Amino acid sequence: MKPTPVSTPAMACGELLAATTVTAAAAVPTRAYVRSPAGAPRNSRSKPIKNDNANASATSANTARVNHDWSARRRILYRHPPVGVLDGKVAIVTGAGRGIGRAEALALAREGASVVVNDLGTALDGTSEASPAQQVVDEISAAGGRAATNDDDVASWDGAQRLIESTVDHFGRLDILVNNAGVLRDSMSFKMDEETWDAVIRVHLKGHFAPSRFAAEHWREQSKAGNDAGGRIINTASEAGLYGGTAQANYVAAKAGIAGMTIGLARELKNYGVTVNAIAPRARTRMTETVLGDFGAPTENGFDEWDPENIGPVVAWLASDAAADVTGQVFVVFGGRLHLMEGWTMVGEIEQGERWSVEAIAARKAELFGERRSGAPRMGFGR
Repeated sequence: MKPTPVSTPAMACGELLAATTVTAAAAVPTRAYVRSPAGAPRNSRSKPIKNDNANASATSANTARVNHDWSARRRILYRHPPVGVLDGKVAIVTGAGRGIGRAEALALAREGASVVVNDLGTALDGTSEASPAQQVVDEISAAGGRAATNDDDVASWDGAQRLIESTVDHFGRLDILVNNAGVLRDSMSFKMDEETWDAVIRVHLKGHFAPSRFAAEHWREQSKAGNDAGGRIINTASEAGLYGGTAQANYVAAKAGIAGMTIGLARELKNYGVTVNAIAPRARTRMTETVLGDFGAPTENGFDEWDPENIGPVVAWLASDAAADVTGQVFVVFGGRLHLMEGWTMVGEIEQGERWSVEAIAARKAELFGERRSGAPRMGFGR
């Protein structure tokens, strides 16, 4: 659906946006940035946002309601002085209603980006619940930023396409895509049913690829039209995917797939000025609480290493021009630590000048493994 204005509660899927609200801190002098829409013609799937005929004088002192003049094809995107490294940029964060996604949306907004807060409003098991996306939008608005809600299903082709197209149609551009949406349905492999496997693969892996696919198409069209602004994709992997977790083969497969896909997309999109990176965050969320329980609970004093807010600045950096040369990388993020990862490096080798036999391999097994264990690799890297 269309991004929902900050002044109204989230709409049901399929409703059109009735108004756009631009919010600015009252104490800060403002100036308007006026931009023409993207040059590419609007897809038939993407309907224009209805004009806002509300009386601006009826709004609060901190809110300016702006009518969009679609006939003149003008958009007033933001009213505020430059505030950060992402000023004037537009970002989408999926699964941004809570936890890490919420922290990422807030961090991007603090750096000046307009943010589309995508969230279906689902529990960990995939069942529906009240969406918290509007609360995140309200937080951004209260701080003087600009944001809108969206409840499209990013794991569906049509939903992902609507998300990208409506963002470009509404804000006039797209610069940053943060893929974060996910669910958790842990089970031992010998007890896992097909629906449990499919649900996690669908939301995580397909839910990362589908928005990336349509964002990449948009940026490629922009590049061919002479716009070299490029774009940023930041994916969400997991150490479970990098090292293999227990009782969550579906989640492990999805997250490992995301890490591999990140590198593949980075190679594909480099010629269009698009960078693609992934983070494997450690933070206290609804997902980690099911596994870790009270471990990592905040203490009264000291730095909270497990606070989801620790993840946001890393994503903002990857989305900024300062990381324009960083692509195809995977980072583990925890507290004040940022770990650069590199996977599947050769660690042993044996060779002979003819085809191997079972007996020949068995005879040189110790040479192949050396001092390394031949059982399952250790989980994590000890930090």
